[in-house]
Amino acid sequence: MISLVSEYTDGKGRHARGWLFFDAECKFCTKTARWLAPIMERRGMALAPLQDPRVGELLGLSYEDLMKEMQFLKSDGSRYGGADAAVELAREIWWAAPLVWFSKIPGMMEVLRKGYRWVAANRKCAAAQCAVGQSSR
Repeated sequence: MISLVSEYTDGKGRHARGWLFFDAECKFCTKTARWLAPIMERRGMALAPLQDPRVGELLGLSYEDLMKEMQFLKSDGSRYGGADAAVELAREIWWAAPLVWFSKIPGMMEVLRKGYRWVAANRKCAAAQCAVGQSSR
């Protein structure tokens, strides 16, 4: 099992069968993580911020690479980022199966990846409700 102690987990989450790492400085991401927390906990998974200094070392990513997209790490060591993380997480939640089905349509994973990259590049802008076009990403 993966072990990562975090203020976002209790004793049960320290040996989770999967971890979702999110941008804790992003209001949109934090709100989504709070919504997902009980859903994931019921399934033996946990959440932690990408900003935790142990996460970069655990995932083998630089801080800059960490902040590009959420990461989902399973207890078997497999890691998924961005849209791939969302689809892999959806495999763990029965009512999210339509996302998995959608991802299997030829060409749809690339559409999901492009959509995720756009949201990720504009996530702080969206949370702050800044004007469209100000984000240079």
